[in-house]
Amino acid sequence: MRTYTLHLPEGSVRGDPRALEQAHLVRDGFAWGAFAFTVLWFVRHRLWLAALLVLVGLVAVAFAGRALALSPSAALVITVLASLLIGLEASSLRRWTYGRRGKPARDAVIASSHEEAELKAAARWLDADTVPGVLIPGDATSAATRPTHRRGDDAVIGLFPASEGGR
Repeated sequence: MRTYTLHLPEGSVRGDPRALEQAHLVRDGFAWGAFAFTVLWFVRHRLWLAALLVLVGLVAVAFAGRALALSPSAALVITVLASLLIGLEASSLRRWTYGRRGKPARDAVIASSHEEAELKAAARWLDADTVPGVLIPGDATSAATRPTHRRGDDAVIGLFPASEGGR
């Protein structure tokens, strides 16, 4: 099972189907395409600033390797490690870019495939009242319906419940 974040334009109202036309789902986890194709993966996803940052970083690593007169095997190891880092952080860079463009993360769903994530996210966005416990962050209606909890009402979850009483 994977976690996906739903990015919608700011000011979108829950239940508005037009907002889903501009939605993006970002899978959390390692991006094999970003690992293998680095800058081209970012260009394919129209992440221009992230592509430029990755390109500058890779060029800086290459120049540093030449300046230090590294052997070809050491340069290969450094390149693979840089690609590994890019693959690990690609999803975060996508979320950052969408947030900069006015499409912050509004919901998160857990699904086994991209198609299932689309269906779950659309169902939760369009009709969140039928799904128990759905609170969409940043949505004004969810803040009004959010239940208020007092500290003493919750059951103890964790390993050290006695330390909570000292506050």
